[in-house]
Amino acid sequence: MKNRLKVLRAERNWSQADLADRLEVSRQSVNAIETGKYDPSLPLAFRIARLFDLTIEAVFSEA
Repeated sequence: MKNRLKVLRAERNWSQADLADRLEVSRQSVNAIETGKYDPSLPLAFRIARLFDLTIEAVFSEA
């Protein structure tokens, strides 16, 4: 699954650790999602979308 997480994070000048703190996950989890090595659970995807005030579809798309 592709995602815009890295771009969205960079637009806010957040580090991976900053985003991880806001999502209550590890920095390694953020890195794995950004690089496409891990697809987030549906609840986590909703939290990510809500944090950026976007729909899930605006953050994630099929590869």
